[in-house]
Amino acid sequence: MEGDYDLLPETKACQTEGAFRPHERLVEITILGKPFLVPDKNSVLRAFQFISPETVPYGRFCWNQECQYCRVSCQLPDDDRPHTILSCKFLVSEGMSITELSPELLGCLRAKLGPVDSKASSTYQGINGSGIASHE
Repeated sequence: MEGDYDLLPETKACQTEGAFRPHERLVEITILGKPFLVPDKNSVLRAFQFISPETVPYGRFCWNQECQYCRVSCQLPDDDRPHTILSCKFLVSEGMSITELSPELLGCLRAKLGPVDSKASSTYQGINGSGIASHE
């Protein structure tokens, strides 16, 4: 029907076409306490792009480990504490928990993370010594 402009699915597909490695399934990760399904066999940064294709591709990311704008802290299910990683280098895995985001990633994912309660507001305001926003 003329005047019906529901082109978002096609637009979204164009923005991400060819960006992801072939994957077999979606795995669940959490970002600052919120669950997301993302494709396995892809970098954490590509997972962020899967979640927010309208913002992450336009972030200041080099995608090759040089810029450090994709730095996050993550904890795997069998780890006892989070580790700082570059999300462009590390592959996503089932049960991964992203506990801290760089300011650049936080800006790109803010709309997808949704409203934050007062306890978690430090996530959006506080930057720790490593230059990443913390969920704690």
